[in-house]
Amino acid sequence: MRADRLIQALLLLQGRVRITAAELAAELEVSVPTARRDLEALAMSGVPIYPTRGRGGGWQLIGGARTDLTGLTEGEVTSLLIALTQSLGAEPERIAAMRKLMRAVPEPFREGAQRVADATVRDLPWGEVQSSSASATVSTLQRAIARRRRVSIEYDGSGGAVSFEAVPLVVGARGARWYLLAAPPDTDAGVADVERLRTYRVDRIRSVVVLADGGGAPDGFDAVGEWARMVERVEGLRGAVRASARVEPWAVRALCDRFGAQAQMREAEPDASGRVLVEVRAHRVDAIAEQLAGWTSVAEVIGPAEVRSALRALGERIVEQYRDGPQDRVNSPG
Repeated sequence: MRADRLIQALLLLQGRVRITAAELAAELEVSVPTARRDLEALAMSGVPIYPTRGRGGGWQLIGGARTDLTGLTEGEVTSLLIALTQSLGAEPERIAAMRKLMRAVPEPFREGAQRVADATVRDLPWGEVQSSSASATVSTLQRAIARRRRVSIEYDGSGGAVSFEAVPLVVGARGARWYLLAAPPDTDAGVADVERLRTYRVDRIRSVVVLADGGGAPDGFDAVGEWARMVERVEGLRGAVRASARVEPWAVRALCDRFGAQAQMREAEPDASGRVLVEVRAHRVDAIAEQLAGWTSVAEVIGPAEVRSALRALGERIVEQYRDGPQDRVNSPG
């Protein structure tokens, strides 16, 4: 897993004057291009390493070799932890890598780094999501959380662009899309008013600036719990319409993978028709009909009636549109 490799690569750099990509590849049992990308990722995350060319060249830490992580600055520790929290590796392995880093960093730096770890959530996707990676905006928000600072945000809301100040409390990814949970400050000290907590899509943030004013979570704030409650609220909105379908057993897993949390198997054993009962949810009748239309060969919607009617209407429109070939439609009279 890449996050774990980054920790190992850094520890190897700490203990040597320099290391080549080939040497690192041999140590980590990966290809040379993979090792080179890991070294470049460390440099991009803010770790002070640089390459030297020519005979005897390689990668080395600025200031010489070190035997532990105590030579890193607080900003460098935060940058490395941000890179780990944004990793798409397996969750248990990523958590293990972060724990290794937390144990190794100097005590004065742990508080800010721990805030980043506690306030960053990686979650399962809501069905299909846009393909995107963590942006510089996510890193900026994580640094603000580490330093307990407010941020100034310009945001593309439903009514147009708006600007506001807020205290960032949680950054999380649902699949490949990142979200921010933030609240306005409630006191001069910048403690967030969690009663006015809101959710923002990171890809709609036009700009974010970390301010000098303090801003942090109140004592006892449960970042993971607030994220779970936000997910539950959104799931409720997305799943307002429910449909039951009989699905071929071999297709159940594929259908559930496609719909994510919006699909649930209701009966594990096939019924008299040989199919399994699955419930699918969406935010509108037409949306659920359009999503299920492509599964007609392996799934039959048995209710509610309005979803069956929407599917029938959709099928009639498809038949009408493709009744004639494109050339026949162009040449038809009238």
